[in-house]
Amino acid sequence: MNKYIKYLNYVIRHKWYVFLECWKVGIIWQGITHDFSKLLPSEFFPYSIYFYGNGKNDKEFDNAWLLHQKRNPHHWQYWLLYEDEGALKTLDMPLEYRKEMLCDWRGAGKAITGKDNTEKWYEINKNKMLLHRDTRNWVEKNI
Repeated sequence: MNKYIKYLNYVIRHKWYVFLECWKVGIIWQGITHDFSKLLPSEFFPYSIYFYGNGKNDKEFDNAWLLHQKRNPHHWQYWLLYEDEGALKTLDMPLEYRKEMLCDWRGAGKAITGKDNTEKWYEINKNKMLLHRDTRNWVEKNI
C-alpha cells in the first residue's frame, strides 16, 4: 500500500509545480487538468509499482506510459505519426501544448530535485526527442 501513497504524493507534488508554471504562461486550465490520466487505474497502478514497488512490471509500465503519451498532447510522442507505408512523420505541436510541455519538464524537475534543471535536462535528452523543426526551434528559444 505504501507504494501507492508514495506515488500519489509525487503526482500531487508534480501537478502543483506544473500548475504554477502553467499559471506563469497563461494556460491555467491546462495547469489544472495536467496529467489527470495518471490517476486512472490503467496508469496509476503500473506507475506505482514501477517507481515505488518492486519495479518488475516493465510490460505493464510500458503499456501505461504509451497510454499516457497518447492521452496527453503535451508529450512530444503524441505528435509522432506512423504512416501506413512505414514512414515516421513528426507533426508540429500547437503553442498551447508546447507551453505545457515546458511547464511539465520544469514541474518534474522541481518535484523530483526541488530545482528547475530544465535546460540541463534538455541538453542531455534533446537528441532522443523526435520533434518537428518548428517545435524544436520554439523549445530552444523558450527553454
